Amino acid sequence: MSKTAIHTDRAPRAIGPYSQAIKAGALVFCSGQIALDPMTGQLVDGDVEAQARQVMSNLGAVLEAAGASFGDVVKTTIFLANLADFQKVNAIYAEYFPDPPPARATVEVSGLPRGALVEIDAIAQEK
Repeated sequence: MSKTAIHTDRAPRAIGPYSQAIKAGALVFCSGQIALDPMTGQLVDGDVEAQARQVMSNLGAVLEAAGASFGDVVKTTIFLANLADFQKVNAIYAEYFPDPPPARATVEVSGLPRGALVEIDAIAQEK
């Protein structure tokens, strides 16, 4: 099975040796997105809700570049610096996914790149 790297300028450039996403067969594997502004490469100002909105914007841009959308996502993982932020992030996350929402795991981590409060990755099926 061949694999193709996905890249868009509408999402932050990778800050390490990885691709924004990889398309392999009919699946799109999106790398975790944190709340970096795609234009400046800096973490957006604000609380976990502001960061969650930027994360979802970044993830949406990567999905679009791969020819997919939030409706095509089958699995996500949410990484939180503080699990007490779960309800706030969950409410924003829910705005982006139609029924049925994808399978998901949510975990608290001891730290995220650049001091981010939330990171989300996704796996989608190609249309």
